[in-house]
Amino acid sequence: MFGSNRRRTVGAGALALTAALVMTACGTPPWAVDGTDEPAVSTSPSPTQSVAPQPVPNDLSSGSTERKIQAGSVAAEVNYWSTLSMDRWTATALKPIQLSMVTTVTPNDGQQVYLQRASMIAVPGNATESFAPLTAQVDQSTVSPGYPVLDPYSYSQTFNVGEVPDGATFVTLQFTYEYLVQTTPTSSEYAKQTATDTLTVAIAGGAE
Repeated sequence: MFGSNRRRTVGAGALALTAALVMTACGTPPWAVDGTDEPAVSTSPSPTQSVAPQPVPNDLSSGSTERKIQAGSVAAEVNYWSTLSMDRWTATALKPIQLSMVTTVTPNDGQQVYLQRASMIAVPGNATESFAPLTAQVDQSTVSPGYPVLDPYSYSQTFNVGEVPDGATFVTLQFTYEYLVQTTPTSSEYAKQTATDTLTVAIAGGAE
């Protein structure tokens, strides 16, 4: 009788021990430390991408540039350059821009081409805004009807870009050329033709 009760007691104790072992084996998963059943998610910040500044355009980056422009029957070839190196084209410097021009006319019946007026307006700016233009510089012919510019005659001039605002990263140079073309080789009557051209030159050390 006592032996039977002892076996039931031992059996019950073995079951309790087995259940305790099972519970201990299960344990708490490492991701449930905060009381949830979901794995921990990393909250480290993702790397940000920096945008590289766009290069400033510069038509004189090679030291000079040549343009071909048209004004009615007049075709002009214009060379532009500066005696001041580009690294010295700062906001406060006096920045010379030189040009040399020669023209042809079509049809060429022997009539002459004259340059009556040449002008330049400098407009400082940057990637987001344009500043007030500088005072226009004008070369008005002092002879009538103008300077002969038909090949082999040529025209040369120097304009100057003055001080520009500190925030300017470039300056846009707007050129206007006004020609008079003889209607016939012996005529004292002229036809007026106008050509325009634009250069962009970087300002050294300009704010980005």
